[in-house]
Amino acid sequence: MKATTTKRTQNRPHFSQNRDKNTMPKARPNSNISKTPAAEGEKLQKVLARAGQGSRREIEAIIAENRVSVDGKIATLGDRINVHSGVKVRIDGHLINLTQAQKEVCRVLMYYKPEGELCTRHDPEGRATVFDRLPRLTGARWIAVGRLDINTSGLLLFTTDGELANRLMHPSREVEREYSVRVFGQVDEAMLARLKKGVQLEDGPANFKEIKFGGGVGMNQWFDVTLMEGRNREVRRLWESQGIQVSRLIRIRYGNIKLMKTLPRGGWQEMELADVNYLRDLVGLPPETETKLSADKTRHKPKVGQIRKAVKRYSELSKRYKK
Repeated sequence: MKATTTKRTQNRPHFSQNRDKNTMPKARPNSNISKTPAAEGEKLQKVLARAGQGSRREIEAIIAENRVSVDGKIATLGDRINVHSGVKVRIDGHLINLTQAQKEVCRVLMYYKPEGELCTRHDPEGRATVFDRLPRLTGARWIAVGRLDINTSGLLLFTTDGELANRLMHPSREVEREYSVRVFGQVDEAMLARLKKGVQLEDGPANFKEIKFGGGVGMNQWFDVTLMEGRNREVRRLWESQGIQVSRLIRIRYGNIKLMKTLPRGGWQEMELADVNYLRDLVGLPPETETKLSADKTRHKPKVGQIRKAVKRYSELSKRYKK
């Protein structure tokens, strides 16, 4: 309490900067400070994010729209709750089982997004989304870590932990993203130097941390590029700023997590505990101690052929349904 009081008094202009205890005004026995209890519990958006109801930013937007209630009262941003006090939280009138959610193990999926899929949970036009093929969950839901535009394929991570997703997406974490990109146009060393040094885009300066030649001749060449943030269409816009057209874009790495070469487009693979904890450590979260995967690696890793058959079966059913 002492530390809290000191922090509050630092911004009061009528208090002297001399903190000698003999000159500090004494709090009255019945002052408001002594009556104000310390804030208890965790922020509502953090609890709901950890419960798998979305990222913190998504939950904050839902709260601002007055769609969340706590014990029958409309919640506001900044509200705190104690999960173990029997509190009842509803989103759009639906009761959230927080006790069950708190026991949910942090899970992460690696998904190979194909071109043509949208990074949204529902599409009004009925187009395919990245959530369509994922395994169903009870008491939680998959949250996408960032987005890839409809014409971009490659590595996309999903997790049941909203706090993990929120931290991984936050620009301050500067998690590396690597893409393999095929470009059409005349590329020279001066252009590559400009892209590494930085160019001005409509939403601010941007640059590639690293550019590696990946092959190709003439006007069609491949490059592996690395950047530290995930702004909308950033890779494409960087190349377009130099008059270069991107004809193919594949994300191949997120942090140290690389897209499995054996994973077919549209296929997913649940990540092992070591990889989950690598991501958690990357953003300052405590390690997870449990996993849904079997301890027998040969048992829980499906064969490539099984994944390909599942993807093919899903694609055939989707085509049949759309007809």
